[in-house]
Amino acid sequence: MPALVRPVTHPCGQPAHPPPATWQAGWVTSATHSTLFPQVPDSPDAVLDGLDPEQREVATALHGPVCVLAGAGTGKTRAITHRIAYGVRAGMLQPASVLAVTFTNRAAGEMRGRLRQLGASGVQARTFHSAALRQLQFFWPKAVGGPLPRIVDRKIKLVADAAAACRIRLDRNELRDLTSEIEWSKVTQTVPSDYAAAAAKSGRDIPRDPAEIAQLYAAYEDLKRDRAVIDFEDVLLLAVGILQDRHDIAEQVRSQYQHFVVDEYQDVSPLQQRLLELWLGDRDNLCVVGDASQTIYSFTGATPDHLLNFRARHPGATVVKLVRDYRSTPQVVHLANGLLSQARGRAADHRLELISQRDPGTEPVYTEYADEPAEAEGAARRIRALLADGVPASEIAILFRTNSQSEIYEQALADAGVPYQLRGAERFFERTEVREAGAALRGAARFGGNDALLDDVVDLPSQVRAVLSTKGWTSEPPAGSGAVRDRWESLAALVRLAEDFSRSRPEATLADLVAELDERANAQHAPTVEGVTLASLHAAKGLEWDAVFLVGLAEGMMPITYAKTDEQIEEERRLLYVGVTRARVHLSLSWALSRSPGGRPNRRPSRFLDGLRPGSGAGAAARAAGGGPGGVERGSGGVEGTGTAVGRRQRKSRAPARCRVCGRTLTDAGELKLLRCEDCPSDMDEGLYERLREWRSGQARDLGQPAYCVFTDKTLIAIAEAVPDDEGELARIPGVGVRKFHRFGADVLAICAGQERVRGADDE
Repeated sequence: MPALVRPVTHPCGQPAHPPPATWQAGWVTSATHSTLFPQVPDSPDAVLDGLDPEQREVATALHGPVCVLAGAGTGKTRAITHRIAYGVRAGMLQPASVLAVTFTNRAAGEMRGRLRQLGASGVQARTFHSAALRQLQFFWPKAVGGPLPRIVDRKIKLVADAAAACRIRLDRNELRDLTSEIEWSKVTQTVPSDYAAAAAKSGRDIPRDPAEIAQLYAAYEDLKRDRAVIDFEDVLLLAVGILQDRHDIAEQVRSQYQHFVVDEYQDVSPLQQRLLELWLGDRDNLCVVGDASQTIYSFTGATPDHLLNFRARHPGATVVKLVRDYRSTPQVVHLANGLLSQARGRAADHRLELISQRDPGTEPVYTEYADEPAEAEGAARRIRALLADGVPASEIAILFRTNSQSEIYEQALADAGVPYQLRGAERFFERTEVREAGAALRGAARFGGNDALLDDVVDLPSQVRAVLSTKGWTSEPPAGSGAVRDRWESLAALVRLAEDFSRSRPEATLADLVAELDERANAQHAPTVEGVTLASLHAAKGLEWDAVFLVGLAEGMMPITYAKTDEQIEEERRLLYVGVTRARVHLSLSWALSRSPGGRPNRRPSRFLDGLRPGSGAGAAARAAGGGPGGVERGSGGVEGTGTAVGRRQRKSRAPARCRVCGRTLTDAGELKLLRCEDCPSDMDEGLYERLREWRSGQARDLGQPAYCVFTDKTLIAIAEAVPDDEGELARIPGVGVRKFHRFGADVLAICAGQERVRGADDE
C-alpha cells in the first residue's frame, strides 16, 4: 500500500473517522477513467464503496461549509457527486433542495449522469448561467413584467455597430479584443465610467485607449437597450439585480435551495461569487471544490481569491485535500510537481503535491525540431506508432497554446492518414448524421414492431447496428479520412454507446437508449469519437487522454509573447501544468527552433522546462537556442538522410518569414503558407491555379480522400503565385511537406511548366 497523505482532521482538531478496514489504495476504483454505465449502488453505504479516505471524508461532510482542495486527477467530481448521492440516499438531503453549479454544460451533464447512476436523480446540476437564466425566466414577469428580452447569440455584431456609432474603426482582431474587454468589465461588475480605473488597477494589457474603450462600452449598452436585447453576462447581472432588490424573490429561491456545491471554484468571477452569496443568504451549507494551480481563465475575470480566502470567510470550515492522483503515472506526476515547484505567487503557495497511485510508466519524451512543419510531422509519426501499438485514436491528443497552431497539425495528421477531431468544432449532437441517426432510432423505437429490418435481431446493440446501417454505418471503417470517415466515426460512436448501455442495463430497450441520447444531447455529453483530438490548452481543461502531445513549447509561445507581468507568466505556467496533467501514460513535449523551413534557428525551449528536461539546469535560460545536450531527442524534421532539395532546405539559414509584398513579418499560419499578408494584392496565375485545382480533384478522387489532404487551397495559391521552376523552389513553399514533395512534386512541377500530361495517383 503506498504511503498515505496526512490524515484529514475536522476544524475542532479531532481526527476524522477512520475508513473501513477493507479499504486499500490499490482497490479504489479509478477516479476519472471508470465504467460508462456502472450499476446503481443498492444502499447509502454502498455509495461510499471504493472511495479513498479523503474522498470518503468529503462524501460524509454534509453540514456546514466544506472546502475541497483537489489536485488534478484526484477524483474531485467523484467525491462531490458521491457526497450529494450519499446525502440523498441516506435521507439527509432532499434532491430538489440541492443546487450543484459548475462552468460548462458538459461538466454539468456529466454530473447529472453520475448522480443518476448513483440513484440520486432530481438534483439540479447546472452552470451558473443556466441556473440564473432559469430563475430569471421564472421571476421576470413578477419582478419586471412582460417577457424576458431576447438573448443575443453573438455580441460581436453589436460591438461592431457600437464602434460605428462612435466613429471608431476596428479591424477583425480589435473587434474580438474589445468584445473580450466588455465581457471582462461585466463579470467584474465594472460600469463604463469606471472602466479606465479598473483596467489600470488590474494591470490589464488593453488593446486601445481606455477612454475609447469606455466610450464604446457605453454605446454598446445603449444599443442593447434600444434593441431590447440582453447578452450572456446580463443573465447573471439581471439575476443579481432582482435578488438584491426583491427580498421576497430572494427568499423564495432560498427556500427552494438549501444546499450548494460549486465545482471549479478557482474559476469563479466576482459576479458569479455575488450571485452565489445571494443564493446562500445567511446560511453556510456550501461545499466548494477547486485547485488554485489550475486557475487559467483570469483574462475572463476568474480569480482564485474566493477559493484561497474561503477559510478566512468561513473560519469553521471543514477543509479536505485530495492529492492521490489516479489519472497519471508517477513519471507524469513527477513532471507536474516539478513544474509547480518553480512557481511563485499566492496560488503557488497553496499548491498541492500530487502522489501517483498508478504503476510506473514511461518517461516523458522531449523533442527538439528544426521547424514547425517538422514538429508536426514528427508528432504524426509518433501517433502512428502509438496507433500501431494499440492505443485508440480517441485516447490521443495534441495540445497547443493558440488555435492558430491547429492547421499545421491537421495537415500532418491528414498526410499520415490519421483521423482527428477538432475540440470546439461542430458539436456532436448537432452533426447532420447524428441528427438523422437519432430520428431513425426514435422511429424504430416507436414502430419497430412493424419494421422488417428488426425481425431477426433481438438484443439492443444489434438493433442499433441494423438501424444505423441504413444511415451509412458498416462493421468496418471506410478507407482514408475526410467527410465519409467523419460520418462513419459519428455513427460508430453511437454503436459503442449502445453496447456500453446494454452491458449496464441488459433489460434496456431501444426506447430507453433514445431517452439516454436525448438526455446526453440536452447536456451536450457526447460519446467518444475515434479520432485524435486537436485542442488548445484552455479547451483541454477537464479532459484526459492516454497519450498527450504538448507542442510548440518554445519561448514566445509558452509563455506567450504578450504575457509580461509576473502574474501573467505564472498563469502561463499553470496552463502548461494543466496540459501535463491531461496525460495518463504517454507524454511528449516538443518545440521547434524556427517557424518555417530554412528559418533562422533562434528559438529556445520554454523557460518552464529549465531544470526539468534532461540536460537542462537552473542556468539553462541563459544559454543559446540550441537546447540542452543529453537526453533531448532531436527530431529528424522529416529529412530521412535524403540528398534532395527538400532535405537541403533544412540546413539553410534564412531571416524570419516576411510578406513579399509589404515586408511585414508574418506570424499567421495561413499567411506563412502564402508568404504574404492576406490583405496584400496577389500576383497569382489564375490559369495555373485552376489547373492545380483540377489536378487536385483527380488525386483526391483516386485516393478516396478530401481535396485538402492533397494540398490546401492556400498551398495551391502559394504555388500559383510562386510558379516554381525546380525542386528547390517548390520545396521552399510552406505546406509542401516531405511526404507530399515526394508524392506529388513531379506532378506539380509538370503542371507549372505547362505540360499537358501528369501521372495519376496509381502510377507510382
